[in-house]
Amino acid sequence: MATNSSDLLLMTTTHDNEARARALAAAVVRARLAACAQVSRIQSVYWWEGEVRDTAEWRIDFKTRAELAGALTDFVNDNHDYDTPELIAVPVVAGSPGYLEWVRAETAPGR
Repeated sequence: MATNSSDLLLMTTTHDNEARARALAAAVVRARLAACAQVSRIQSVYWWEGEVRDTAEWRIDFKTRAELAGALTDFVNDNHDYDTPELIAVPVVAGSPGYLEWVRAETAPGR
C-alpha cells in the first residue's frame, strides 16, 4: 500500500436523480476533472429549509488530483440542479500504487 498520496482527493457530491447523477459523473470524467466517478444510491437525512428531510439520493465519488479541486467544484456548481450542492474533499492518504498512478495519469494536464 502506497502512502503520502495527499496530491489526490476523493471528492463527493449527491444528486436526487439517478440519471442526472450518472450524466454529471460522465461529464466530469469526460472533462478530465476526475479519473473515475462512482454513483451509488444512499439515504440522506438532513436539515433543509427549516425541517428534517429523509430522501433517497445518489452519491457521486470522484477520484481526482488535489490541484483540480477548484475546477471540479466550479464544474459541479455550474452543472448541478441543487441550489447548494454538497461538494466535500477528503485527501487520499494511501492506496494501491498502480491505481493511484492511474488517477494521476488520467487527470494529467494535456490528457
